[in-house]
Amino acid sequence: MPRIVGVNIPENKQILFALTYIYGIGRSLSRKILAETKINVSCQASKLTPAEVNQLKEIIEKKYKIEGELKRDIMVNLKRLKDIDSWQGIRHIKGLPVRGQKTRTNTRTVRGNVRKTVSSGKKAAPEAK
Repeated sequence: MPRIVGVNIPENKQILFALTYIYGIGRSLSRKILAETKINVSCQASKLTPAEVNQLKEIIEKKYKIEGELKRDIMVNLKRLKDIDSWQGIRHIKGLPVRGQKTRTNTRTVRGNVRKTVSSGKKAAPEAK
């Protein structure tokens, strides 16, 4: 199992999809990295030579923010938004959608799966004996 930047890459997958197991690398970035290293996109991860693995490691470590560094940057950005009391920061604090989605009917998962049903307001009549 090749290990790149502290992440075990699955051997039975194509290298294009195996690289996406690293946090911060998606399909398009994976494709770009493979084009840069001139590794075949459809090659199995288990068939990579140690030289190719080292080449992948070097490019990923030098050029891209991934894993812990990326997560840290995201945390710092969110903290900054919360500290300056921006609209987005307030929405993050409240745990609501940040990017303008409507919240009247959707966002059940964000609001904790709240299901409010509206009735007519009348109570059911008691049954006669």
